[in-house]
Amino acid sequence: MPKTLTKQTWHYPSDAERLKWQPPKAPALGLVELSSIAQGLYAADEIVKKAPVRLLSLAPVSPGKILIVFAGDESSVRSSHERGLEISEGWLTDELLIPQIHPQVIPAINETVKVKHLDATGLIETETASSCVIAADRAAKAAHIQLLEIRLARGIGGKGYFTMTGPLEEVEAALEAGIQEPQARGLLVNRVLIPNPDPELLRHLTL
Repeated sequence: MPKTLTKQTWHYPSDAERLKWQPPKAPALGLVELSSIAQGLYAADEIVKKAPVRLLSLAPVSPGKILIVFAGDESSVRSSHERGLEISEGWLTDELLIPQIHPQVIPAINETVKVKHLDATGLIETETASSCVIAADRAAKAAHIQLLEIRLARGIGGKGYFTMTGPLEEVEAALEAGIQEPQARGLLVNRVLIPNPDPELLRHLTL
């Protein structure tokens, strides 16, 4: 006789549940980008099965790729990153592992950080998601600024950009530190400094 299939109720984490997750005190971040969406979903499943990491982003991105971003303690992220690279062989287009990511980076990827007003505002735009994450991490580590949002690949042709605010001299220092890596690799699209942003800009930067 045929086996009776047990009905399963699938639960997909809501945005509220996703944002409740708190990263470790010294989080690491991994990123894997593939040219096959199907293989990317398989890789994402293996990544979270390999070690206790949290998916920050799993989304198709232009042009027809898939981006996987995950975080957790360093040991877990290293293990999951290695497994992700194994599964991605032949399909891998980009990858990244940052052992000690700045604590502002993960919240800025998860959602736009809310602030009451804008000081000087800076933006760095890069050709790839991984170079954007590196730039944001280095900017945050170099100066006393607040990351507002890190937008990775989706809906922007595979590029990345991030915004930040803070005292003018701090934003200037963060911009200088943030552009070094993408500029050296030919992946810097643009950087912008707005010394005195109009209050109307706040409504659009922190939606």
